[in-house]
Amino acid sequence: MEKREEGKLGLIPLVGLVIGSIIGSGAFSFPGDMAKKASAGAIIIAWVITGIGMLTLGFVFQNLSNRRPDLNCGIYSYAKEGFGDYTGFNCAWGHWVSSALGNVSYLVMLFCTLGYFIPAFGDGNNLVSIIAASVVIWIVNGLILKGVKTAAFVNVVTTIGKLIPIIVFIIVSIIVFNVNIFTADFWGGMNTSISGVVQQVRSTMLITLWAFIGIESAVVLSARAKVRKDVGKATIIGLLGVLIIYVLISLLALGAMKQAQLANLKSPSMAYALELMVGKWGAVIVNVGLVISLLGAYLGWTLICAELAFSASKGKAFPKFFLKENANGSPENSLLVTSLLIQFFLICAFFSKSTYQVLYSIASSAVLVPYFFSAMYCLKLAVTKETYTAGEENIRLRDMAISGISVIYSIWLIYAAGLNYLLLLTILFSAGIIVYRKAKNEAKLVAFTKTERVVASIILILGVITLYLMITGKITVV
Repeated sequence: MEKREEGKLGLIPLVGLVIGSIIGSGAFSFPGDMAKKASAGAIIIAWVITGIGMLTLGFVFQNLSNRRPDLNCGIYSYAKEGFGDYTGFNCAWGHWVSSALGNVSYLVMLFCTLGYFIPAFGDGNNLVSIIAASVVIWIVNGLILKGVKTAAFVNVVTTIGKLIPIIVFIIVSIIVFNVNIFTADFWGGMNTSISGVVQQVRSTMLITLWAFIGIESAVVLSARAKVRKDVGKATIIGLLGVLIIYVLISLLALGAMKQAQLANLKSPSMAYALELMVGKWGAVIVNVGLVISLLGAYLGWTLICAELAFSASKGKAFPKFFLKENANGSPENSLLVTSLLIQFFLICAFFSKSTYQVLYSIASSAVLVPYFFSAMYCLKLAVTKETYTAGEENIRLRDMAISGISVIYSIWLIYAAGLNYLLLLTILFSAGIIVYRKAKNEAKLVAFTKTERVVASIILILGVITLYLMITGKITVV
């Protein structure tokens, strides 16, 4: 029997963390965001692909957690163990910055939602909103300093709060569902060719990916779990629950209102859709639920962000500064830098007037790198037979198939993200080179192998070119 440690996270808090981290704001914008990109038929195909891809990715994290329980640094340690220090660093760096960007999108959406009740907040990225969001950043920072377990408990409470309006929306949508509305223009009118449907499906991928970011949250906090096997269980339980909720939200909405009508709704579209179905109280209950959801997601992701940098520092990929913990066991310095990074991105969002959709698209693109290498490492273990005994041949073949599908899904997501977003990542990874070299110098280790030096040089060159193209307006993000 595995040893349980006091003060650490049990199964329920871990499941709550997974669900709370996954369900942030995406679910509340699904009706409009999906309708803008695709018809009912294409959305069904998109959910089949996403469901299979995310389930295989969930099994990848579960399998890696069980087979390599010694790797307590989550997806960073998987990439490092399988493909070297620099690859591991880029996964940690990309995931960390992605999570910080995602948190900014949560804050923008939070005050955009509050704008329904307090018009002064506008679209969530005006001066009043930025000041209020800054206050939230540092309140949450203080809460996490009180201890990881306290923050996880609050996350469970907010998870329950956010599920109530979602369940109300699903029930009302079932009641008003009209098959004729759902089947009308099922494949998207003029865009019914195979290539047209494929394009519709592709256009939804960053939306569905963003909606599932957080699947790895239990893995990131694996070192703080009471029972190691609960990490894998929490990942799968949380993932299945969220998948069912997402499919119901997006498809039932298309049977309650016409696609064009949904596509023209303001964000968060779930609120305005429910308002049209049942009246103003519908929008009120969804917006209140979304505020709770966003606060919970922000809390959960700030915790994950801090843990990511802390874990990377333990593995000598980030500088030693990130290693300091306070008396409550919270990663104090890692949390401070994370909050400062979020604050910086928030100010940038104000001056650039970045929208919620742009922020989550960049964040989604950045997280593709660690997802891809986690799947690759799981496949590598199965192919090389590492950690498998002679009597586990069937299990090994099963794991090889699952991780192979997950790798293909990750490649499909990279393709779906588009060239512009991938080029933006080279700027992000170029900035990381400085941090990586500092960490290696502190540890008195050689920073790059010959191959890694070539890769870093290519990333740096592409980053400089991309920055120039952005400054001259030849690359834009919309």
